[in-house]
Amino acid sequence: MLTQKTIWHFTLVSLIIGFMLAVQFQTNNEPDVRDTRDIWEIRQDLKKEQELHKQLLHEIRKYEETLEKYEQQRSENKGAILRQTVEELKKEAGLTEVVGEGVVLYVEQMYDESYVGPVSDTVSAELLRRLLNELNMYGAQYVSIADQRIVNTTVIRDINGVTKVDSYPLRSFPFEMKVIAADAEKLYNRLKASTIADDFALENLLLTISEPQQRVVIPPYDGAVRVKQMEAVEDARR
Repeated sequence: MLTQKTIWHFTLVSLIIGFMLAVQFQTNNEPDVRDTRDIWEIRQDLKKEQELHKQLLHEIRKYEETLEKYEQQRSENKGAILRQTVEELKKEAGLTEVVGEGVVLYVEQMYDESYVGPVSDTVSAELLRRLLNELNMYGAQYVSIADQRIVNTTVIRDINGVTKVDSYPLRSFPFEMKVIAADAEKLYNRLKASTIADDFALENLLLTISEPQQRVVIPPYDGAVRVKQMEAVEDARR
């Protein structure tokens, strides 16, 4: 028969074993809070990274679109600059009409009805070239003779007694010379002080110089443009 002391010992051991089993059970069933929190934080960080990546992609697309627009505008600007350059080159080559301040020179014969003698029906090429040289010295920018535009390649010469501006014959009077200059007043004063009118008078021609005009229209060159010192470029793709 069990003694009172043995029963107490058995009870104490049972309590200790029960307590240990309870602690073991609690430990096994307690969730791992730290591990769960770490995974959640990782997921949150991953989500933030994904959002940041998405924003970066959006910014990249936005800047790419801006760059495309810039390139398009630059291309259009290049086209506009190219067109402007072509127009300037055409203007320099005399291929466009020019309007500006200038003077008009009138050339006519000095003969009257009482004159008896030989009559010249043209102006000498040498005299015309001399007048052009003076006009250039006095600041002329654009010139036309009898509506024939004077350009860098223009040739004034005598062919069989007829003065020609390129291929246009000057054998009728009167005719006009239109001149545009940056300073029309200065051009006018220099011409009035020149003796060129006396040189025309020696050929029985009257040279009249108009007052400076606000609007002088000079037509474009209508002849074939002669291009020198140019070579064909071979196609590198051949």
